[in-house]
Amino acid sequence: MDYKLEVVPVAVADVEKAKLFYSEQLGFVADHDTQISADVRVVQLTPPGSACSIVIGADTGAAPGTVRGLQLVVTDIDAARAELAGRGVEVSEVQHYSKDGTMAAGKGGEWNAFAFFSDLDGNGWVLQEGPGRG
Repeated sequence: MDYKLEVVPVAVADVEKAKLFYSEQLGFVADHDTQISADVRVVQLTPPGSACSIVIGADTGAAPGTVRGLQLVVTDIDAARAELAGRGVEVSEVQHYSKDGTMAAGKGGEWNAFAFFSDLDGNGWVLQEGPGRG
């Protein structure tokens, strides 16, 4: 039996502003945008190359800006970071975990290179460099 994570809800304050951030600044594909009622609009967006999407506008029971640690794995963190910064995203410099558990500048070994950013509401995202998967 396969268990595939396909959609992760992300609480946002303003669906339209969040949709623009995720689609225009992060480059996510807007899969669908559905106005369910006068007060409820649900938008599903997918990162390029991902099998998992996020959904904004759905009632998550959480306050906007409370999601942390969503990870986007890329094969070239420097290029991904530069692309996001070029689109106006405030993204940290590349960092890695040192042996004492603190963050240090630059890349570490395999799977040990990270850059951090937040969406307009403060939901926290992580870029992580991983090896190519063929």
